[in-house]
Amino acid sequence: MAYKIIGDSCLDLTAELKKDPRFQMIPLTLQVDDTQVIDDQTFDQKAFLKLVKESPNCPKTACPSPESFKEAYECDEEWVFVLTLSNHLSGSYNSAALAKELYVEEHGSKNIAVIDSLSASSGELLLALKIRELCEAGKSFEEVVDEVSRTRDQMNTYFVLETLEFLRKNGRLTGLQAFFATALNIKPVMGADKGTIIKLDQARGINKALSRMVEIAVKDAGDTTEKRAVIAHCNNARRAEAVKEELCGKASFKEVVITETAGVATVYAGDGGIVLAIE
Repeated sequence: MAYKIIGDSCLDLTAELKKDPRFQMIPLTLQVDDTQVIDDQTFDQKAFLKLVKESPNCPKTACPSPESFKEAYECDEEWVFVLTLSNHLSGSYNSAALAKELYVEEHGSKNIAVIDSLSASSGELLLALKIRELCEAGKSFEEVVDEVSRTRDQMNTYFVLETLEFLRKNGRLTGLQAFFATALNIKPVMGADKGTIIKLDQARGINKALSRMVEIAVKDAGDTTEKRAVIAHCNNARRAEAVKEELCGKASFKEVVITETAGVATVYAGDGGIVLAIE
């Protein structure tokens, strides 16, 4: 069955997947002071990071319109799977769900599944790869939705950032937490609990925090031989490769994928941030 996987622009596709016609991105809009940036194929990460660094204000994001999602649903593919970043971080899910209602009113029923990833970045990509895997295995539409939903509910997302400033300015941390973490070079190991950000542990310095993240992730994952891991990095491919090496040294995965953050994940992760998702 012909299928399409649609994601908001926090679905951080690899360079190879960007060339795959079965994937389509619906961009969010980023804003730094008076400058607006569309988070599509024209996004320039280095230029954006420079813009953010020079601004005293935190960048903001605006979710895609329902109309932009609805237009994407108007395709020849009979199955449409839509992945959005956590509803706790953006209105993308609500926009995509409303678009489905509008599509049905105008065109009638169609197999469209709108899935809240309850994650972001590498978590969204992990689910997209799962959808592709299940579709290629000949699963029914309902089976794909059920299995991906189970994967979503079981997967874990972790991240370690160079700075907590963006999260603090976006109301995800108190100013006091961010101050002590910065002043003492303490890097928290963060995770997601049903789409909300939680602190799992902390370590002195980025490298120790990343190692701790890997330890926690491998322990949580259990038997990894049939599991996939996805690592997303913001402007630091070498760091992502080091995390992959450490991850593979502690466990055997069926696949470990590295990708680079696009605009939305860059806003939250900041320069040098690492986001890890495991089934």
